[in-house]
Amino acid sequence: MAVILSQRYIAPMQSPGTSVGRATLLIAVSALCFGSISVLTVLLTNAGVHLLTAMAWRYTLAAALLFGTVGGRQIAAIPGQRAIQLLLVGGVGQALITYLSLHALEYIPVGPLAFLFYTYPAWVALIAAIRRTERLTYVRLVALTMALVGVTVMVGAPTAEKLNPIGVIFALGSALLYSVYLPSLGYLQRDISALASALLLVVGAAISFMLAAVISGQLYLPTGIRVWSNIFLLALVSTVIAFSTLIKGLSVLGPVRTAIIATIEPFFTAILGVAILGNQLTPATLAGGVLIAGAVTLIQRSSVKIEATTLPESVDGAQPQ
Repeated sequence: MAVILSQRYIAPMQSPGTSVGRATLLIAVSALCFGSISVLTVLLTNAGVHLLTAMAWRYTLAAALLFGTVGGRQIAAIPGQRAIQLLLVGGVGQALITYLSLHALEYIPVGPLAFLFYTYPAWVALIAAIRRTERLTYVRLVALTMALVGVTVMVGAPTAEKLNPIGVIFALGSALLYSVYLPSLGYLQRDISALASALLLVVGAAISFMLAAVISGQLYLPTGIRVWSNIFLLALVSTVIAFSTLIKGLSVLGPVRTAIIATIEPFFTAILGVAILGNQLTPATLAGGVLIAGAVTLIQRSSVKIEATTLPESVDGAQPQ
């Protein structure tokens, strides 16, 4: 056992910050990719493409791209029960989160939706603390507070009397569902490659959205090079790269740290909105971005310190902390 553990942990000991730093970067890339969804979806809906249609083709094309990369052998090697569970998480969990958040926009503006949805890191931390799967340390509490304040400054706190309660329920429902989805994904994808896990999730979501589009009569083949360029970007950037980097980073950081770092997503969305849609870059957006960046830096540095102090014990034969 000592030999196995020493072989396993020699590489991280040479550079204690490598795995955590790389995982933090992967989650940041994932947030950037997910942050492009709103902008690309706006471009598609402005071109007359229905939301269900866009999502159906997004996930179907992403599944094709991932299958071309992963291949059938890796999928066949996944235990049948785990494969079915990942398909269900993608087909039910991911699809329902997407539907609830998009449906909430019919009742409340995007700013309050973003604020309500990005309460999910707090729910993730709370659930982890109750289940005792991850410790809610002082550093994590400070980072979580900074991240939530940053999101609040960026999008503005919602005013209860101005918000439709149905939209609030949908937004909070999507946040609560995501707070369960993220730890479940972290558990199910263990010992499976990030690309293979992402493929099963995406296939599940593709099946759900295709069925929903067919039932609602909104499944059709869009036309236009610009429309398909945006659908392709949704599939490649916002789905293939986003899910693959999320799963890879999640396997190292766990759901609490992943959720806190992922709060940089609305800042990336705002920047893309300025660059592509011509939105204004406000001081509040910059201030919120600084707070969120501080939270990410705090999480990353504290994680590196913890890894550096626990790894030597693992090499001596002790179980990793």
